[in-house]
Amino acid sequence: MTENPATMGETEAPRQSPPTHGGDLAAALTAPGAYAGTWLDLSTGINPLPWPVPAVPAEAWMRLPAADAEARLLAAARQAYGVPEEAGVVALPGTQAAIQLLPRLFAPARVTVLGPTYAEHAYCWQQAGHAVSEIDGLPASLAGTDILIAVNPNNPDGRALGRDLLLRWRAELASRGGWLIVDEAFADVLPDISMAGGSAQPGLLLLRSFGKFFGLAGLRLGFVLGDPAVTAALAAAAGPWAVSGPALEIGAAALSDAGWQQATRGELQRRTRRFDQGMRDRGIHVLGGTSLFRLAKLGDAGAFAARLRQQGIHVRIFTARPHWMRFGLPADEAEFWRRLDAVLADGPA
Repeated sequence: MTENPATMGETEAPRQSPPTHGGDLAAALTAPGAYAGTWLDLSTGINPLPWPVPAVPAEAWMRLPAADAEARLLAAARQAYGVPEEAGVVALPGTQAAIQLLPRLFAPARVTVLGPTYAEHAYCWQQAGHAVSEIDGLPASLAGTDILIAVNPNNPDGRALGRDLLLRWRAELASRGGWLIVDEAFADVLPDISMAGGSAQPGLLLLRSFGKFFGLAGLRLGFVLGDPAVTAALAAAAGPWAVSGPALEIGAAALSDAGWQQATRGELQRRTRRFDQGMRDRGIHVLGGTSLFRLAKLGDAGAFAARLRQQGIHVRIFTARPHWMRFGLPADEAEFWRRLDAVLADGPA
């Protein structure tokens, strides 16, 4: 995203209230005068074309999650992500679980979060007693940083960091006992930027989301890749049976479906090009994003979001950046454009 400066001053992140998130459609549904029809919830970056879930064996529902089923899932994840045998892999009930557990495994440290990004990172490290600074853009120096956290590609602007840069940061941090933590929640759509192939290197931890790309966020499944001691500690902290039996079965099957993954990446890219062109045609500037979400810049995002809600379109806005609005890709493109045009008929965005 070109409008972000390359480097900006570092500031200590203020103590926060729990972050808000997309997917909060219930509040919109119950607001006075709420749209009475079927809503288009575009407030999250979840694939609108989910992996087709087959019938799940009855045993997966009836019994405690089995060790062999977990082993199959971890093997499928290792193969799908290209994780070397020397690196650890742990499955958790979503990457949010990893974001909350990881800070508790480290002694108090100086943590830098590359922002603007998913607010749970800074919040959870603060809550665990670490000194957290969040910067916009890229750090001018890693001096004074023990743990660096980057989301790649970034949410919400889609900023993508090259592996060479990340590897330099990892090497510098690891040389003094520090860590680079990369949240690759959206890397399935840009697999070439993933650092999974190098996840056995010291001082590197990667977070991988399952639900976003596979369109199955309700399944609650994610992974941490990297130092085997850390992944083992995460497994212990999560406790036995952390991932449900159905999630083990579905996750292993979906991660093994390489043909669906390749075809879906292509279809999401085509939908993204159509979305961006449609926005340009309507005078709305798209700043960037990934092929799972798009970030637009408007004069007053809050006011336009209220207008969209009148047509049953729910989007994500950001209090700290009142000109930003994030759209998930619509499943029904024609219906989205019909409703957006109805909103724009009353005035430009």
